[in-house]
Amino acid sequence: MSITTTSGPPDCDDRSDHLCGIPDLAAVQSCDEPPQTNNRVSACRISKSGISKLGLTSISSRYDLIKRYTKLMELIAMAKQFKALSSDHRDFIQRQHIFFVSSATADSRVNISPREISALRILDDHSVIYLDRTGSGNETAAHMLADGRLTIMFCAFSGTPQIMRLYGTGTSVGWEKAEFEDLIAQYYGGVTPLGTRQIMRLKFDLVQTSCGYGVPLFDYNGERAAIENWHDNKGPEGIKSYWEQKNLSSIDDLPTGLKLNKE
Repeated sequence: MSITTTSGPPDCDDRSDHLCGIPDLAAVQSCDEPPQTNNRVSACRISKSGISKLGLTSISSRYDLIKRYTKLMELIAMAKQFKALSSDHRDFIQRQHIFFVSSATADSRVNISPREISALRILDDHSVIYLDRTGSGNETAAHMLADGRLTIMFCAFSGTPQIMRLYGTGTSVGWEKAEFEDLIAQYYGGVTPLGTRQIMRLKFDLVQTSCGYGVPLFDYNGERAAIENWHDNKGPEGIKSYWEQKNLSSIDDLPTGLKLNKE
């Protein structure tokens, strides 16, 4: 969430109809312009009713103002929880270039993996899928078989700061299954990138957003060609050989369920 302030007139400390451009969270209807969507707060001034709602009955000094502003910032930074994705949440996801996947079992190491956003598809307000291609490990698949808990995190590296997490249960849809082919046809234009091992499906019952103030700013320069070059150089048979060597069990010796051939 971004905070935009305005300077206000020179005598703003002595006026009762606004607080020097502090965003009006409790009485946003008093803004001169409509509130923006995608979780942004407009540059509004708090009206008399807004002051009352926020408990700001007296602003007698700049120090007092700063204390109250700090309190507002703390409220803004609080995590918010939702039962499903909203249109604003969808827009936020689509603006990102990367997401992170975290999984574990009760006794395993915790795994975190970065993924390119082009692999992700939103199925509905409670579920997403993403393509999973060959990697040096196959931890997420192993954890889905043994446990099922899965969290996906998005965070803004540019623009308005925000973090979003989807909490739920994941399943792996192997490349050899008919359901895999159906998902590829419906959501990926019928094209299966070379080296795709499975499609991960997350059904979530909790969406949580938070401020993202601590996430640094980065410029997006594009996707790497390395993964495509690696798959092309290996070829289908070389990829399956790599799967057999590296992807059939996790670092904790848990089976991943990856198939080398269609049954």
